[in-house]
Amino acid sequence: MEAAASVLALLADRTRLALMERLGRGEADVTTLTEACGAARPSVSQHLAKLRLAGLVTTRKDGRRVVYALGHGHLRRLVDEALNVADHQLGSLPPHD
Repeated sequence: MEAAASVLALLADRTRLALMERLGRGEADVTTLTEACGAARPSVSQHLAKLRLAGLVTTRKDGRRVVYALGHGHLRRLVDEALNVADHQLGSLPPHD
């Protein structure tokens, strides 16, 4: 339970959630991620460092660029489901399984 609560706490930040959503669509560098989430580059770098330290994202070098990716598919599905719940709440859609 503690590990799961820790993951959810990290995703409870709007910028980190946006970063994870974008990474769910594929690898990206900091410039791409900054554009995708609309936050300042230093802020994006700090959030990525937290996600990397927690093992939620991985990195690889591509020349001088650092490319980020999700640590595993469960995270993509978790983020997708959280966004689906939000869509249902905002759109007053009925719950379903």
